[in-house]
Amino acid sequence: MKEFETAEYQSYEEFVDQFKLEAPDNFNFAYDVVDRIAAETPDRVALVWCNEEGESKIIRFAEVKEYSDRVAGFLKRVGIKKGDRVMLILKRRYEFWFALLGLHKVGATAVPATHLLTAQDIIYRNQAAEVKMIISVAEPEVIAHIEEAAPASPSLQMKVLVNGEETRPGWLNFAQEVAASEPVFPRTAAEEVTPEDISLLYFTSGTTGHPKMVAHNFQYPLGHIVTAKYWQRVKDGGLHLTLAETGWAKAVWGKIYGQWMAGSAVFVYDFDRFCAKELLRMMEKYKVTTFCAPPTVYRYLIKEDLTTYDLSSLEYCVVAGEPLNPEVYHQFYKMTGLALREGYGQTELTVAIATYPWMEPKPGSMGKPSPGYEVELVDDEGNVCEVGEVGQIVIRTDRQKPLGFFAGYYRDPEKTQAVWHDGRYYTGDTAWRDEDGYYWFVGRVDDVIKSSGYRIGPFEVESALMVHPAVLECAVTGVPDPDRGQVVKATIVLASGYTASDQLAKELQDHVKQVTAPYKYPRVIEFRSELPKTISGKIRRVEIRAEHQEQ
Repeated sequence: MKEFETAEYQSYEEFVDQFKLEAPDNFNFAYDVVDRIAAETPDRVALVWCNEEGESKIIRFAEVKEYSDRVAGFLKRVGIKKGDRVMLILKRRYEFWFALLGLHKVGATAVPATHLLTAQDIIYRNQAAEVKMIISVAEPEVIAHIEEAAPASPSLQMKVLVNGEETRPGWLNFAQEVAASEPVFPRTAAEEVTPEDISLLYFTSGTTGHPKMVAHNFQYPLGHIVTAKYWQRVKDGGLHLTLAETGWAKAVWGKIYGQWMAGSAVFVYDFDRFCAKELLRMMEKYKVTTFCAPPTVYRYLIKEDLTTYDLSSLEYCVVAGEPLNPEVYHQFYKMTGLALREGYGQTELTVAIATYPWMEPKPGSMGKPSPGYEVELVDDEGNVCEVGEVGQIVIRTDRQKPLGFFAGYYRDPEKTQAVWHDGRYYTGDTAWRDEDGYYWFVGRVDDVIKSSGYRIGPFEVESALMVHPAVLECAVTGVPDPDRGQVVKATIVLASGYTASDQLAKELQDHVKQVTAPYKYPRVIEFRSELPKTISGKIRRVEIRAEHQEQ
């Protein structure tokens, strides 16, 4: 594993200037990393898994190699070959790791998906990606959706059940098929891959339309060395927890690639309903050393009495998935002494901007660009923005393309060209840069509100509102206005114990005026019982905006 050993650096500048990693054309994580670790240190812990029912497993690399070999043998035996697409709906089952690596070994393409998909969602994905096989958890609702989708999915040839004891008509049993395979799957020329071959297809959340298919090649895992070793700061011999279900791209950011290359085991807590108390109990019991979660999770954690848990093993915490409210940062730091370090990326990227170890965190800031990422902010005319000016985040690829950068949108050159042209990838996100080079998230391009000549980012108004105890969650959008162009609207879900009223609306407006610049306050406030969201939990501001366009 010496070729994947990485250096320590003394400063952020040294890190960005000197970090380099060559990607072999035929790199395959399953063979070149997992099998190598299994050969050199077979007893090294890869995965520590437990669930709500009290079951637990410690899985070592020798076992990971054998099971992934058996899965590869099963896949090849039933006709899955290089380039075929296989959907994985496995929640947090440990079989996900065996299945993903088995697919890597035969050169097939994994299509991770969440168990929250409806039959129509599955049909869309099956047809768009021409999915040949689905490997799924044996849960009645998930099975029902897959079976309902099957008649409208002409490419679907096989369905496979995981963790199901009984046989089911029309389905293969994962455990039985794997047990029937040989324990060794030799690497051959037939499964050899190139940078043009696709290892992963992720469907985006679809906040503004049909989900796009983000394609990553087999070199993609190498990009997550930066994610794991330098941003998440996982340690050799440590235990890392990223709180993500395997259907989302965040799982491969934090639950396999970079962590294993950096020497850390991965902790998986298999649960259906999030409970902060149970999560803390598991972190204490298994002695998690590094942790990554979205701000929402940290908001729940700081509501608990953290002094009643022994979190002394926890050394480093990072946050991503949505912008971090500074109040959450301060409260968590006060309770634990750990500074949350934010990171920014997309399904299309690895971590592109982050607060790295050599940097002083600025609460609410994403940090600075990662090595290999040449970041610019551009205005509506394509001009590079000055310090303090809001612009779209653009990644330049004409001089260098970051390792782990996506290969484009699968089978959709028009959508690819729309966001990636002239040597630049347009993220669709806006930010501003301060005088120290730190980046501050503002919002999606479509979410930025233009009112009376001001550009107002929804996040800064939402952050101001979230400090008020009455606000459980909120979405800030622009409403058409004949005089100002747009005015700020806040759609608010109230916390328990609060009742919607004109008086409370006025109190919230005054609160925002005191917390941030007065011109940003929401002139329109609407109280609702819930906000429209995607299946990944992201707020669909586009849906709220559309309501006003239809009026």
